[in-house]
Amino acid sequence: MSEAVIEAQGLVKTFGATRALAGVDLQIAPGESVAIMGASGSGKTTLLHVLAGITRPDAGRALFRPQGGGVVEVSALGEAARSRLRRESFGFVFQQGLLIPELTAIENVALAAMITGVSRAEATQRAAGWLAALGLQGMEDRRIGELSGGQAQRVAIARAQVTGAGVVFADEPTGALDSTTSGEVMDALLWSTTGQGRTLVLVTHDAQVAARCSRIIAVRDGVVQSTEVAA
Repeated sequence: MSEAVIEAQGLVKTFGATRALAGVDLQIAPGESVAIMGASGSGKTTLLHVLAGITRPDAGRALFRPQGGGVVEVSALGEAARSRLRRESFGFVFQQGLLIPELTAIENVALAAMITGVSRAEATQRAAGWLAALGLQGMEDRRIGELSGGQAQRVAIARAQVTGAGVVFADEPTGALDSTTSGEVMDALLWSTTGQGRTLVLVTHDAQVAARCSRIIAVRDGVVQSTEVAA
């Protein structure tokens, strides 16, 4: 494996009496698509949140190696620095999209770029390009409630990509979709990430979704139980 873009070293995270992570070691190479699987309560979502800088671990280190070189110890950053890292270097796709219903599709996508300092005009241009690439041309001015579940998830994927983030974290991105729409969303997600040389870290309970990724990591009781090459 080439030098990891995302790495976990002995990650431990406890919530009350529950140990969600019990010493996780993990490396993810640039350009990989990695599916993290496990039963409810296995620690898979906590692991994703720690790697992405949403949650800080109680012990261990979460590392990020940007494309330009160097190492960022994500787990050692303060809240403001982790927020900046998430805005500028990471993209996110969640099960329900977490889109802003009052905004149109193009406004939802453009907003992610504007937050990083991109002008409104450039952000809108980038957003339109990503929406078109993901099959949503002509739907730019629709509000989220006017889109199907699969279309809304493609808006969320466009939002995750519009900043040029090298790593995309996806938490059950197809969990609320039927099997046909799930396949279409995975097509879009893989094309826009690993298809463009980016890295995808995905949490899922769906074996068919996991099988579309290049590697499957099974988590149980807060530790990595197994890892296998998938696609």
